[in-house]
Amino acid sequence: MSSIVTPQGIVHYETYGSGTPVILLHGWLGSWGLWQPTMEALGHRYRCYALDFWGFGESGKKRDSYHVDDFMELVKQFMDALGIESAPLIGHSMGGTTALGTALRYPTRVRQVCVIGSPIVGSSLSIFLKLAGVRWIGSLVRNLPNLLALGIRLFAPVITRDPARWYPMITRDISRTTVESFFSSIGSLSRTDLRPQLPALRMPVTGIYGLRDVIVHPRQHDVLSRGVRHAQIALMPHSGHFPMLDEPELYLKHVRAFLENRQ
Repeated sequence: MSSIVTPQGIVHYETYGSGTPVILLHGWLGSWGLWQPTMEALGHRYRCYALDFWGFGESGKKRDSYHVDDFMELVKQFMDALGIESAPLIGHSMGGTTALGTALRYPTRVRQVCVIGSPIVGSSLSIFLKLAGVRWIGSLVRNLPNLLALGIRLFAPVITRDPARWYPMITRDISRTTVESFFSSIGSLSRTDLRPQLPALRMPVTGIYGLRDVIVHPRQHDVLSRGVRHAQIALMPHSGHFPMLDEPELYLKHVRAFLENRQ
């Protein structure tokens, strides 16, 4: 377990492998643990860094704000602290939106961007996630952990083809979130709209989307490709919101192709 102290709080991260640095960013209610198989698969060629956003996993939770903009700053501060001048960013869901935002804000620090099931426009989130971003609803749900766990268990087979693996991972990660980070982060994500800024991106961009995604509308890949004309789009027909669980071999094929694409 490793951590650094940034100007805005403690950031926990795990690292694996050697070679070119690659930074991995998790989604809402997630943690670095989602990336463990990815890190093991890439570690022979890349030095993988998987972060926990503030309010999630083992990172600091003594903050008033857990917005997507805050997580963009977290990535930059993390890179500064570890002396990483530039690196590819790979982000899942909210992590991918954060990766795109970081690339727009600090283009010289981001060599490539890969988003996996990520919303470009927050309105593409499912109604359940939008409701979780309403303060009183999110607070109520987070403070009823048994009801939340039951709901997640019931919907797990719809969300992923591998519920036996996903359910214990997500319930563990949820137990590490605060009430504030629970609703504040998804609320900010639902208000995000990167469309006006996307044409400014010049680095290689890849979007990986599962066509069975019920969390983020899979047609967000169209929004990405319209905004970033040079973007590479990989569609996964049998995947939902977690392609790394649903079709792991095909997912890794797309990720490796992304990392090898320097344009």
